[in-house]
Amino acid sequence: MKKRWWIAALLATATAINYLDRQNLPVAISEVQKSIPISNAQYSQLQFLFLLAYGCMYIVGGRLIDRLGVRWGYSLMILWWSAANSLHGLASSVAQLGAVRFALGLGEGGGFPGSAKAVAEWFSDEERSFAFGLFNTGSSVGAVIAPPLVAAIVLSLGWRWVFLITGAMGFAWAILWASIYHKPAENVRPAVKQRPPWRALLRDGRVLGMCAAKCLGDAAWYFFIFWLPKYLADARHLNISQIGYFAWIPYAFAGAGSLCGGWFSGYLIRRGWSIASSRRLCLAISASLLPASLLITASPMGLALLFFSMAMFGHQSWSTIMQTLAADLFPSEVVASVTGLVGASGSFGGMLFNLAAGAMLTAFGSYTPVFLVAGLLHPASVIVVVLTVGMPRPSRSRAIPV
Repeated sequence: MKKRWWIAALLATATAINYLDRQNLPVAISEVQKSIPISNAQYSQLQFLFLLAYGCMYIVGGRLIDRLGVRWGYSLMILWWSAANSLHGLASSVAQLGAVRFALGLGEGGGFPGSAKAVAEWFSDEERSFAFGLFNTGSSVGAVIAPPLVAAIVLSLGWRWVFLITGAMGFAWAILWASIYHKPAENVRPAVKQRPPWRALLRDGRVLGMCAAKCLGDAAWYFFIFWLPKYLADARHLNISQIGYFAWIPYAFAGAGSLCGGWFSGYLIRRGWSIASSRRLCLAISASLLPASLLITASPMGLALLFFSMAMFGHQSWSTIMQTLAADLFPSEVVASVTGLVGASGSFGGMLFNLAAGAMLTAFGSYTPVFLVAGLLHPASVIVVVLTVGMPRPSRSRAIPV
């Protein structure tokens, strides 16, 4: 196997750890509530704090990784979030959970910009979407592992050990990454004298369009991943063991969506499609699956899991293409910065929608209105991309006007 695919595999592993760490609390929440009372409103506020920090560090982390490079910048990020994850196991109040949740978001915010920059350095246009799909699959692997792993640890050792054990995984990855990663020789070139300032990025219509689309789509995604275990406990009355048995299924479909979306876009390019056409078609097909979530609350358990799975498959296929756009449109020196801005917009969308979800659940006592809104956000995002994001042919310049 060529080294670039080992790099992609390591990135997928880091993304799996990233999602495992963020899913620990949602999966274990019913057990945590036995020690620390947490209302729906407080739970939404905990996710708000995570996403607020996550979004802010998405921006700062992307810029930091552009300056430090992928090797040391990514190592710093995962060391930070692994420490924060471990500290969840020592929390004894909602306030303390809020503090460590915020710290977790600060570290995890640098993960995807670092992965995007590594892919931009190592992969060509034809391979890039599949490489993004591969490392993005890690998010689903982490989410698939989380329910049964968390349930097993909770039942054998207690919920606090969940965070201590999974935190150690990130420390081990950081040591391995720092010891083997380097920029490929063919991409080594003199350092960029001056990166475009923030105002140049924010004046670029392509960046703004990607930010708006990501804000819409990720708002639904963060609701799905943070509230799925709680929905199964609240509305379907499953215990921690049953949640561990069922909740991994939609996340497995999400992983398949990452691989399929990335592979299909690359396949179309190899068949002669333009980058723009292949990316847009994949976005449209992916987004068309999300309205399946409108049927979740009115369906029996088996069908509800199927509709959850369709929505998550569609999102991760959509997300893979959205992440690929930054590397399609911009030079590698600023890919992490652009990815940071776009990812931050998605986090802020998720942050606000999580608060809205908590408010709607308190007001209506039902998940139906929340799923209704969530199911329509991805189709709206594709309209935004088509109207605002012009994608170049390979021969065109990807420079940012300053």
